[in-house]
Amino acid sequence: MAIDWGVGRYELMAKDLAPAAEVVVNRAAVQPGERALDLGCGTGNAALGLARSGATVTAVDPASRLIGVTRERADAAGLTIDVRQGEAASIPLDDDSADLIVSVFAVFLAPDPEAAIAEMRRVLAPGGRILLTAWVPGVGIGKAYAALGPVVAAATGAPPPPRFPWHDLATLRGLAEPHGLAVSVEELTITFVGESPEAQVEMDAENHPVWLDTLDQLRAAGTDDRLAREAALAAMREINEDPSAFRATSHYVIATMREIAV
Repeated sequence: MAIDWGVGRYELMAKDLAPAAEVVVNRAAVQPGERALDLGCGTGNAALGLARSGATVTAVDPASRLIGVTRERADAAGLTIDVRQGEAASIPLDDDSADLIVSVFAVFLAPDPEAAIAEMRRVLAPGGRILLTAWVPGVGIGKAYAALGPVVAAATGAPPPPRFPWHDLATLRGLAEPHGLAVSVEELTITFVGESPEAQVEMDAENHPVWLDTLDQLRAAGTDDRLAREAALAAMREINEDPSAFRATSHYVIATMREIAV
């Protein structure tokens, strides 16, 4: 079952991703009046940046609570954004209706990558471009979240499904080129800071949708959450770069896709 990103308080974590959204918007080089889609908008970090850059913005997300957050943020900022509920495999836009598509740590979670790329290609107007971000696995915060998988697998007897490697250039080319899209990849870093590894685990466990889904699975299996917390804390301590507090550097890629020149 897919994680419901509307549960918990994802906005507490999403604010830490704002610098990556800013980089994506800058790399997109928006032209005034361009039609932009923020796919998997979450709390609207990229959508707001696109609107401020002069784009006509549509923001789409499957989580009804999060699109409400995006709408509230847009209204508070005096920005006009068309906010809609939808998902990557079924984007609620017409063919050729977006000059620019961005997805900041969202479409890489799509359960069907082929359906997602086909839908993005359908919506993308001739001459348009796609910019999406994905985490490089096993580095930084991702390593701490990866520690939850074995705990859930041991409790439920079901190994976690393999994650499509959206960060890998060769894999992305294999996905995108049949749809007439060329791909380039740029790797960057983002740093997360906090009070301590212990405080970071507790905040995540209380608020992050991935953690809340993990805890639900453990409860359903009749398993205490102690092992999950211990595994996550050990990983947080391992990645911590600041002995007096908490700091972890994660790596991510921006994949840019454009029509293959004929």
